[in-house]
Amino acid sequence: MIGLLNTLVQGVMLGGLYALFAAGLSLIFGVMRLVNLAHGDLIVIAAFMVLGLMHALGLDPFLATLVAMPVLAAFGYVLQHALLNRTLGRDILPPLLVTFGLSIIIQNGLLQSVSADSQRLTAGAIEVASVDLAPGLAVGVIQLITLASAVGVILALNLLFYRAELGRAFRATSDDPEIAQLMGIDNRHIFSMAMAVAMTVFAISALYLRMRANFDPTIGAARLIYAFEAVIIGGLGSFWGTLAGGIIIGVAQTVGAGINPEWQILAGHLAFLCVLVLRPRGLFPRGSE
Repeated sequence: MIGLLNTLVQGVMLGGLYALFAAGLSLIFGVMRLVNLAHGDLIVIAAFMVLGLMHALGLDPFLATLVAMPVLAAFGYVLQHALLNRTLGRDILPPLLVTFGLSIIIQNGLLQSVSADSQRLTAGAIEVASVDLAPGLAVGVIQLITLASAVGVILALNLLFYRAELGRAFRATSDDPEIAQLMGIDNRHIFSMAMAVAMTVFAISALYLRMRANFDPTIGAARLIYAFEAVIIGGLGSFWGTLAGGIIIGVAQTVGAGINPEWQILAGHLAFLCVLVLRPRGLFPRGSE
């Protein structure tokens, strides 16, 4: 019984990491209906940026992430304003092709600049610290912080989207960009602001990616798949649904690994397929929040 409970708890902790990967993607799709195939590679860029700040300034991972956030937000604004806004329209093919090309450029650029060597950041004693939840059941402190950060990010995005003035502009442009434009809202600026917010979320995602697993310039595609599945499971545009989707994938993977280590990744994909068959719009599609 303790073994099964431990498997489920570890799955929830892993789901928090996947929810962080997916939160930015959910925001981008919810605001501008953009399927960003470079999503995972942008997270990798954030990871290498923080790594560079740590080495250059001698900062710890958390402080380096705080320093990187405004830089990444500015990068996201410029990227959306100068490039991605030009692809948006009724046809979904141009943004898919452009973000696919951007993904290839990022991967090859990183391979040339930082090499293909696997990297990992160390956070000191906190990496091996744990909390005893019950006899025979312990959870790592980093895992708890990851889950807490995922909940905090989802809560912050919900407050921004449904309580702040910028969030009202997000919803207006998402619901009807033409009418929003007629009402005086600059859609291009709003889309760029959405990407800036998403890039700050990418910085947080990258922090825990670096501390919980090795990373290299080519892992962006796998992060994209997990993020995409979490968003679809939860329901497009639903932030709390994204958290639920990440947890479902995480639990499925740990249960699969408990049965057979070779089944870990497959179990997550099967869980995604089952939800897609039973609930094609996801568990909590936007409008049900």
